[in-house]
Amino acid sequence: MNIKEKDQQYIAHTYGRVPLTLTGGHGSYVTDDTGKEYIDLGSGIAVNTFGVGDPGWVQAVTAQLSRLQHTSNYYYTEPMARLAELLCERTGMSRVFFSNSGAEANECAIKAARKYSFDRYGEGRKKIVTLKNSFHGRTVTALSATGQDSLHTYFAPFTEGFSYVEAGDREALAAEMNEECCAVMMELIQGEGGVNVLDADFVRYAVELAREKDILILVDEVQTGNGRTGRLYAFMHYGFQPDIFTTAKGLAGGLPLGATVFNEKTKEVLTPGTHGSTFGGNPVCAAGGVYVLEHLDDTLLQEVREKGAYIRESLSGLPGVLEVTGMGLMVGVRLAGDLARTVEACREKGVLVLTAHDKLRLLPPLNISFPVLADAMARIREVIEG
Repeated sequence: MNIKEKDQQYIAHTYGRVPLTLTGGHGSYVTDDTGKEYIDLGSGIAVNTFGVGDPGWVQAVTAQLSRLQHTSNYYYTEPMARLAELLCERTGMSRVFFSNSGAEANECAIKAARKYSFDRYGEGRKKIVTLKNSFHGRTVTALSATGQDSLHTYFAPFTEGFSYVEAGDREALAAEMNEECCAVMMELIQGEGGVNVLDADFVRYAVELAREKDILILVDEVQTGNGRTGRLYAFMHYGFQPDIFTTAKGLAGGLPLGATVFNEKTKEVLTPGTHGSTFGGNPVCAAGGVYVLEHLDDTLLQEVREKGAYIRESLSGLPGVLEVTGMGLMVGVRLAGDLARTVEACREKGVLVLTAHDKLRLLPPLNISFPVLADAMARIREVIEG
């Protein structure tokens, strides 16, 4: 059997795979089993921060792998401590819990928010308000937090204690932020929901109301974090500090690592025995994370903003392009034509792209060069212009 046949026979059919087997790559390129090369504008869904096989990242990860691949969280390890230090120093936050994924990081944030409220106010103050069209993960509780009715199927009963409001609807938000509410949870750019950027005035209103009522602000930075939007974290565009934020995807540059990050107000909520993870903060993954955070400097973040502006300028106004949304290298493109056919045609042209609801979604490696990006845009324009 070939790879596709083995996959079909032995792997659960949970993914709508495209007919492409990837075998390798370098930088912003990946290669299939026929030797064809593609410009990768998906980065493993915003995971491969510096593309494929970045030499410094590979060296950092393999050096740690040769020393100690894993130990339990009963013991201290340098990569975990260093990564937590970087996260706190660069965000003004105070403490970190490490896990393996964005969904796990969000589960931790939800637990911490409810425990914060229980510790201070006792029973009954447990509701978390999220936004319609949000996406917070695939576990039962993360799905419950997700504001998409289409995902609230099959797996009932879902975790109770969530309510959903439209982004931008201040009146609905204020009504839900009542005496039963302990937290508001937001993606500042809804990635899976269509690369929708939240209005700054709405976010400011939510933060101010939450501060008045001692309701926690949780920010899901799973996809928007780690330089993706042109700032280290998306909340930095909005000028506030969350009580808790979560991140994963690009944090370790291609290895499974999630983080839940707490400010001074929430840093003591989780105590021994209230949460844990066998693999969270694994030293090899953490070494990858240290490399990523140490190399997301101001120069690179400025380049991310410039590259994002270049993408938007390249595609805005083309016949068939209805809207271009996003920040930095997190871009959504709403098209008049057939979205699935556009994705297929881009692949035929040697460019890998993603979708998010009704939009083309572009998430290139943050260090993609301008010439490679220009080549990719030229190929996409050819497809769109037909």
